[in-house]
Amino acid sequence: MSSRGPSRRRAHIAMIGVPMVSHVLPGLEIIRELAARGHRVTYANDPATAGLIAPTGAALVPYDSTLPHRDNIWPDDPIEASALFLDDAMAVLPQLRAVYDDDPADLYLYDIGAYVGRALAEAQGRPVVQLSPTYVAWGGYQEDIGAALARLPGAAALEARFTEWLAGCGATTLDAGRFSGVPPRALATIPRAMQPYADTVDPRVDFVGPCFGDRARQGSWTRPEGAEKVLLVSLGSAYTRQPEFYRNCVAAFGELPGWHVVLQIGKHVDPAELGAELPANIEVRSWVPQLAVLEQADAFVTHAGMGSSSEGLYTGVPMIAVPQGAEQPVNADRLVELGVARRLDTADASGEALRSTLLALVSDPEVAVRCARLKAEVRAEGGTSRAADLIEAEL
Repeated sequence: MSSRGPSRRRAHIAMIGVPMVSHVLPGLEIIRELAARGHRVTYANDPATAGLIAPTGAALVPYDSTLPHRDNIWPDDPIEASALFLDDAMAVLPQLRAVYDDDPADLYLYDIGAYVGRALAEAQGRPVVQLSPTYVAWGGYQEDIGAALARLPGAAALEARFTEWLAGCGATTLDAGRFSGVPPRALATIPRAMQPYADTVDPRVDFVGPCFGDRARQGSWTRPEGAEKVLLVSLGSAYTRQPEFYRNCVAAFGELPGWHVVLQIGKHVDPAELGAELPANIEVRSWVPQLAVLEQADAFVTHAGMGSSSEGLYTGVPMIAVPQGAEQPVNADRLVELGVARRLDTADASGEALRSTLLALVSDPEVAVRCARLKAEVRAEGGTSRAADLIEAEL
């Protein structure tokens, strides 16, 4: 249900996204809320995301993305990965212009990876707000990170291509570094606690925290009778091809007295790879309604993706962070710094290490105190309703 009545002025709000589940999910409730407030909302994305977008009430504007969202095989090299997003923007812009040049939005929202959204908005002279599902550039980002990236092989050529594209696509922000790194206005759907150097972030960025809504459509999960404690193990949606890691989890937590373990293995691992006969306390699932499980869990083994990290903080569950790639090592270290997690790299995550880390984590009273405090802070950030209010204020 919408938290307030329709806006005084019904507007056309366009969301320009990228076909990555970890980027689509964090903002869906904002889109749903804007539609519920009476706005006409269109959502430009690859048809692969149609099933996620349709229930929000937004109308899908389909485009063909060049990103590797079908096989989730991304290059490890950061310059190569960045180039994929530029290539996608170059391929998608003509497709969006075919729709939005005749039906421009009153305001554009765009995902942090959808350069094309900002370019389109600037070309049309329309207000634009970035929705970031991860942390944003801080005051010293260029000196801390940008300068190091600029020295990598291929960086200069990528910047030259980016600059050339900006000059020819109608954008008004022609500096590639500023265009990709400093949004004119942004909402970060992450806890402020996860943001590096949060006090130095541009004031045009608001941290609204994770934006959750009614997830009944995803199904429910019930804590088994007699389970004293519940542990969720999940590596998200993109890093699930880890049968050896799952076997280590079975060795670590199988038959652990009092514990029921929900082991999410994704769609690419056959449960048979985990062993012929699993312990009775191990529940193997290809997918689970994660937030529903976390609301009833006592601990969480996670890849430390931003979405999962945020959900762990939101539910006040202590975490074992086993980062797999992208920004996850940074997230894992931040969770440790906040005092709510322990970090184990995959190579070190033996059955013995996982088990001893779990038992130490849940028996530490300081961890429990910090989890409770951060849970309260995250829930006070406003979430979906505040995000929608801030977007309407830009109209």
